[in-house]
Amino acid sequence: MKERHTAKTSADLPDSLPDSLVDHLFRHHSAKIVAALTRVFGSHNLQLAEDMVQDALIRALQTWPFQGVPDNPTAWLTQVAKRRALDLIRRESLWAQKQAELERVLPQHTAELPPVERDEPDDQLAMMLMCCHPAIPREAQLALTLKVACGFSVTEIARALLAQEEAIAKRIVRAKKQIREQPIALELPAPDQLSQRLDAVLHVIYLLFNEGYSATQGENLLREDLCVEAIRLGQLLAAHPRTDVPQAHALLALLMLQAARLPARTTAGGALALLAEQDRSLWDRRLIAAGLRHLGQAAAGEKLTQYHLQAEIAAQHVAADSDAETDWQAIAALYEELYRLDASPIVLLNRAVAVARWQGAEAGIRLLAQIENHPLLQTYHLLPAALADLWRQTGDHRRAATYYRTALARTCTEPERQFLQRQLSQLEFPEAAQQAQI
Repeated sequence: MKERHTAKTSADLPDSLPDSLVDHLFRHHSAKIVAALTRVFGSHNLQLAEDMVQDALIRALQTWPFQGVPDNPTAWLTQVAKRRALDLIRRESLWAQKQAELERVLPQHTAELPPVERDEPDDQLAMMLMCCHPAIPREAQLALTLKVACGFSVTEIARALLAQEEAIAKRIVRAKKQIREQPIALELPAPDQLSQRLDAVLHVIYLLFNEGYSATQGENLLREDLCVEAIRLGQLLAAHPRTDVPQAHALLALLMLQAARLPARTTAGGALALLAEQDRSLWDRRLIAAGLRHLGQAAAGEKLTQYHLQAEIAAQHVAADSDAETDWQAIAALYEELYRLDASPIVLLNRAVAVARWQGAEAGIRLLAQIENHPLLQTYHLLPAALADLWRQTGDHRRAATYYRTALARTCTEPERQFLQRQLSQLEFPEAAQQAQI
């Protein structure tokens, strides 16, 4: 089938429709419709399926500001995507064989796709596993899955992967070309091929949650919708008989234990609340209990993953009744073990902070000095922010202020920027800060 359409860009969109509604539709529904259409038309038409759903959203953004948002926007979007698909295939020889399948997958009057039977692969799970086919390079697997199955923009993917937008766009184009030319089918792989793809899918879900838990820039520190979507995908993996493996439960445990702290991560006014300052009564005990159950299920088997260790670290935090009662020595040891599996400077940064809480600020500073010039941390604002806090604790306010200024010069969210600015102001104008507290 030829692609006889023009892709839209953000420049085509009016800005009068609430951003939250648009974001909700794309995050929670577009990927499902794309997966369903891809199953009907074949993986070689993945770009076509994406464009049909995008066309539907463009039409919504053009008409809803004037006609009003329909009672069931998801059903409206689904119908427009289906009609667009029907318009295209009517002109092609595929009409007779595809119309019945399309009508079954996208029914006339329902907003949701039909329920998945136990013996029928879930479209979105199959989509994620297709994007993580071993023939596709690992860095392209992550980018493609975040784009197609999770609704990430190229800009968001670039931030999550610490890469340039142009490079991410090229990876996605090349990956789609591989799927089209090989071809790579939209289906659950055979059991002997599943494990090598599952690791990439788990990492994608992990990145999705991280972007929601600690957004890398913008007005908001948190994007809870991304955290909810990551947990939903994690539950899909942990519940499916083909992907019900310990590492899937370990990841889900980590996500739930971290998400349990979301209500306390910001104040009522939207300001950043550090872990030591959080009101632990706001932590979601239901999510904590669910996370600990999945952590118990993750103990099966002999494979230890980074998700097991990170979930153990999160469990240490939620097990403590207060910040003072947290077992920082155990957390530092877990980070040291984690570094053996994931030799990332971010892990060393977190370990240094834990050691500082256990052995004192100077011990943390010595460890951070070993990674201060690491190439991957030269744009990471949390490194100078951590050093600023530790130097402040030692009483060296001049050095602390210098590091706060460095952190402020790097990309971060607006709540983080305001927090760093307040910390710097307290050092530069201590009398004014004391007056403000009176």
